[in-house]
Order: sequence, then C-alpha cells, then structure tokens
Amino acid sequence: MWSGRRGSLRPAGCGLEELRRRRREREAVLRKARREQQLISKRLLRDDAPGEAEEGCVAMILREAEIQQFLRLAQRGTEEKERERALVSLRRGLQHPETQQTFIWLEGSMRTLVGLLTSNQALLQLEAARCLHELSHSEQSAVAEACLPATSYLLTYLSGHSSDFIELCLYTLGNLIVESEAVRRQLLPQGIVPALAACIQLCPGLHSPTAHAATVATWPKAEPWGCYGVCLVPSLHHLQVNNDLLITHGALSTLGLLLLDLAGAVQRTEDAGLELLACPVLRCLSNLLTEAAVEAVGGQMQLRDERVVAALFILLEFFLWKQPSLLPEGLWLLNNLTANSPSFCTSLLSLDLIQPLLQLLPVSNVVSLLVLTVLCNIAEKGPAYCQHLWPGPLLPSLLDTLAFSDTEVVGQSLELLQLLFLYQPEAAQAFLQQSGLQALERHEETQLQDRVHALQQIALHG
Repeated sequence: MWSGRRGSLRPAGCGLEELRRRRREREAVLRKARREQQLISKRLLRDDAPGEAEEGCVAMILREAEIQQFLRLAQRGTEEKERERALVSLRRGLQHPETQQTFIWLEGSMRTLVGLLTSNQALLQLEAARCLHELSHSEQSAVAEACLPATSYLLTYLSGHSSDFIELCLYTLGNLIVESEAVRRQLLPQGIVPALAACIQLCPGLHSPTAHAATVATWPKAEPWGCYGVCLVPSLHHLQVNNDLLITHGALSTLGLLLLDLAGAVQRTEDAGLELLACPVLRCLSNLLTEAAVEAVGGQMQLRDERVVAALFILLEFFLWKQPSLLPEGLWLLNNLTANSPSFCTSLLSLDLIQPLLQLLPVSNVVSLLVLTVLCNIAEKGPAYCQHLWPGPLLPSLLDTLAFSDTEVVGQSLELLQLLFLYQPEAAQAFLQQSGLQALERHEETQLQDRVHALQQIALHG
C-alpha cells in the first residue's frame, strides 16, 4: 500500500482518493476472506439414548443383508419398539462410510427410509431422520445426492412443532447443502429460502424473560449456536451461494430485529446461555453484509442505523463481562456496517460510542485490530468525521497501541494516524507534542519501516 521510498509524504498513487480506493479494496478482500473462513463445516448431532450407552452398543459396519434385514424389520415389524430398534441399529451402522456406500447402492433402501420418514409414527420418523442425518455427514457427494428424495420432506417438517425434529432436519439440510451442488440446485425450486425464513420467524422469541427462559430450556446445546443458530446454520452459512436471494427476501431486516431482541434480553436477564444465541446472529449478519446485493436492495437502510449500533454495543458490553471470546464477532459486524456506510459511522459518533470502543483495545490483539479497523472506517470518510474523532482520547490510545508487539495492530494504528494527519493537520502537532516520534522509532527497523517513515514526514512537514 505504501511506496518503498523512504521519506515519502504520501502513499503510492495519487493522494487521498488513491489511499481510500486501495484501502477499500483491501478491506473488501479481508471481509470476503473472513466470511469464507467462517463458513462452518458439517455438523453432527449424535445424542444416543442413555440406554444405548449403558448397553455398550458399538457401531458396526453393516453388510447388505444386514441393512436389508433392519429395513424390513423397521417397515414391517410387529411392534413399534421392534421397528424403532431396527432403525437405531441401522443408524449406528450408518456412522461408517462403508455402510453408507452399501446403503445408497442397495436398491429400494432410500425409498424405504423416506417411507419411514413420512410415516404417522413420531418415533419412527425421528429415527429415520437420524439415519438421514448420519448419511448427510458423509464426505462423498454421491451419498448426499442419494438423499435428494428426502429433501422436500425435510423442508416440509421445518414447520412442525417438535424442536428436536426441526433441529435435526435443519442440520441435515445444512450438511447436504454444503456437500452437493445438485442438492443446492434442487432445494431452490423446492422453496428452501421461504421455508428457512419462516423457520427463523417461528423461532422462540426473546421478547420477555419468560420467553427467553423457555428458549434456553428448549435449545440447551453447549455451543454458540442455540435456537437462532439452528435456524441460521443451513440458511446463511451452508447456503452461501444463495445469499443474494436471502437478502432480497428480507434476511437483513429479520436478523436486525433478532439483534434488537437479543440486546433487550441481555438487559433484562442474567440467565446463562444468551451469549450462545448471539454468535450466529452476529456472524450471519456480518457474512450477508459482504454481499454486493446489500447495496442493490438498500440493505443497509433496512437495519435502522442507530438502533442496530446501540444494540450491538449493548451486546459488546455483555460479551466483555460474560464471554470475551465473542467480542470479535460483534466487532467484525461493526466493521462491516461501517466499511461502506457513512450513516453507520455517523451513528457511532452521535451516540458517543468512540470512548467505549477504545476501552476494548487492551482486551487482545484480535480485538485491538478490529477496533482500529472500525476507527479507520470512520476516519476514511473525510475531514468532517475526523473532526469528531479529534481532539479526544484517541491519541493517547494510539500511542499505547504503538507499543504493542503485534505488527498488524501497529500497522493499523499507523494507518489510522495517517488518515487523521491528512484530514486533521492539528492532530499531527498534538502527536509531536506527546512524544509521538519516539513511539515510532522502535518500529524503524521492522517490516513497518516504510509506513513509519511516511508518517514521520507527514507529522514533521505536513
């Protein structure tokens, strides 16, 4: 980004507009890379009944004859318990890739399994869905494609009343989507987008402490997915190829409302588990905001700037005390909100949220880097925005970050100082008066030396 010539007064290129253009391009690449890195892998729900564990059941590789026998018993057994046990045995066998391959090539096996999935006996339906879930976890696209006859039924069951069954269908669909392009192509005309949108709307709300308690009790998974995560995993992570369609169907506004609900809930209750519901909402909003379709449909405006920013800071404060590891998720969303939106930057300033943002700098290098990136987003918007950043507590905070050992954090601090000096010349004088040049000297012989020399020249000569 910077010229290699020492003493350069400006970034390589033709001044401020070139600096802004290159910074935007770089940040766009970083946002895309982070989104792709965050796309979660397949998820496996394997919650064996206590009785199975106590009996020491071991998942065995099943031969063709054994698969046929279990399917026959499940379909025509004289007692429901016998039929259920046959499906349990089949499901445990399907944990092995060898059994999965045998199953999909066995004539009529999938047809029988789908028939059990659509039966009017809830226990058999649930076990059949678990068998499909084991198949969906295969790394072979042929196995995922063999499950195509079941996908329309899995979608239909998203509107059911059993939370366990809905959860299982959602994760199974998510696994199938990530494995096979053929599955993705089939699910669109089957109506996966409206089905998932309806599922998110039906998810238990957080409009009261009572509702929240019910939500946590219903979705007690000890991982950052919870109720909302179950709904969002397949739709906004695995179904990445259809993000544009999700945006046009109002996913941003729906997620924005969920964010407001969560912020209200953390102010009303101390119940454990709320932070687990926030992670997927933040992550999915962040991912969607990297899409070009956001601007095409005015997606930023759907989020109601000040309310979303205020809600996000409520969650950041909550994370700081309850779950610091989730702070990067909230800050990454804030970065994506402010990257191309002056209105969100204005909201940060009008709500006096710069000081709370700076207080997060000491938490970790990852958090510091994201905080500084958000501040760069604001400063990059021009002189009017820099005037609100300066004077204030920003300079002492930046002098502290220059003492960090992490080169990425220091580099981002240098970029922020560069923007401030170019748009707000008096900031350079204040920097000199507070021994800023001495703070830069420690980085003169590092990989940041070109940036340091450029910044020194701007501070000294303007």
